Amino acid sequence: MTRLVPLALLLLAAAAPVGARESLGVYESWAAFKDARPARCYAIAKSQGTSAARSYATVSTWPERKVRGAVYFALSRDIADTSAVRLVVGDKRFELAAKGRNAWAKDARDDAAIVAALRSAARMTVSAKGTKGGTFTDSYTLAGVATAMDAATVGCARRG
Repeated sequence: MTRLVPLALLLLAAAAPVGARESLGVYESWAAFKDARPARCYAIAKSQGTSAARSYATVSTWPERKVRGAVYFALSRDIADTSAVRLVVGDKRFELAAKGRNAWAKDARDDAAIVAALRSAARMTVSAKGTKGGTFTDSYTLAGVATAMDAATVGCARRG
């Protein structure tokens, strides 16, 4: 777990000005944070492997927008305009909406199904065709994801 603390701090430092985020904890390969304004809490993980240095996944709660469990991926490459983006969580498969390097669940029902699948799987992958040709895959371990998602939910339920 000590190896993951620098990862969480790197994600925190790269994502926003110092002091804008509150750490809610590091849970194996996932971390949880809270933003003050606009109020948002999220679980986050960096993808594995050297080719995916810029890619990460989040599961966010936005209380003021009444959004809970919104799934988002920053992909390691730009995707081809005509490419399908496929998410595999354990033995469950989903097609994501996407543009550029960004991918997300198509609707709230898919968000809920993906979050449920995350709770019972050990790994997930996101695959698509890149703009420069060839298929790429971003891989994630799900160790700690359930606890990080729960910490994010609780973090946004608390006042202050």
